[in-house]
Amino acid sequence: MDQPSPPRPAVMIDVARLAGVSHQTVSRVLNGHPSVRTETRERVLTAVRQLNYRPNALARGLAGRRSRVLGVVSFDTILYGPAATLLGVERAARAAGYGISIVTLEQLDHDGVGDALSALAEQSVAGVVIIAPFTNAAAALRSLPDGIPAVVVEAGMSGALPAISVDQVAGAKLAVQHLLDLGHSTVWHVRGPQNWLEARDRETAWRSTLEKAGAPVPPVIDGDWSARSGYQAGLRLAGDPRVSAVFCANDQQALGLLRAFHERDVRVPGDVSIVGFDDIPEAEFMSPPLTTIRQDFDEVGRRCLAMLLDLLDAPTDATPAAPRVAPALVTRASTGPAQR
Repeated sequence: MDQPSPPRPAVMIDVARLAGVSHQTVSRVLNGHPSVRTETRERVLTAVRQLNYRPNALARGLAGRRSRVLGVVSFDTILYGPAATLLGVERAARAAGYGISIVTLEQLDHDGVGDALSALAEQSVAGVVIIAPFTNAAAALRSLPDGIPAVVVEAGMSGALPAISVDQVAGAKLAVQHLLDLGHSTVWHVRGPQNWLEARDRETAWRSTLEKAGAPVPPVIDGDWSARSGYQAGLRLAGDPRVSAVFCANDQQALGLLRAFHERDVRVPGDVSIVGFDDIPEAEFMSPPLTTIRQDFDEVGRRCLAMLLDLLDAPTDATPAAPRVAPALVTRASTGPAQR
């Protein structure tokens, strides 16, 4: 007597039938797509559990005619912001069931970006994320080959490619306005390198916030993101009695500034208040703990992946609009009222 055949494993259409949705909706739920309603998502996941459905990653990639790997083009840096952006993208990709393949460049120029995309195309990546904070990256990104779904992560560039970024202008305004609200007559600024879009946006917002408040605009102090450049700026500012508040373009520069002020017996915040930018993990352990602007890099990653998945599912010639991620002021002990 023939033995009965074992029940076949559930397939996606079985899940769709039980949940009362299309198989495309099941695919979106399994891919972590953000456009599915909560009640629909729960219905699909319940059906998955009831049927003990186990999606085959290879079959899913072949069915969609794309791999389950996303390419990321970044540049060689140990700076906190770009590194945290890369980590945020990786976390979001993993949550959506994708792996990532990273190509790291020394310079984000036309030839470098082209070579990186060629290398990723050989891996049949589904789409590409480009972390491009430099002003000279614009020309390279405008010449991307057609047919490659791509999202750029940067601060100030607009154009043909969809872009996700933190609102750098809003963050700098929060920093400067916080110091003005504490009664400081003006705010000095240690800026970042001028080939960075974030540095330009932060400086522009610092200047415009002072002008709007009718406050004098002091000479800007050059920096290069490093603690050393902040230290050198601090030595320069420590002997100036006009300085009572400083906005540093990043937290590392603020760390150097704190060291220089300590060496020159300038009390923080008794004599000078300091605000940084980024909220690096060490900011709350500086002496004193640093008031700073927090950037939500995980949210940047989530929005970046959501936009890229939208492009993969529904290609369009139009450039999708994306609201910038809002920064937040984190108030700690490095700022205080101006001494009258």
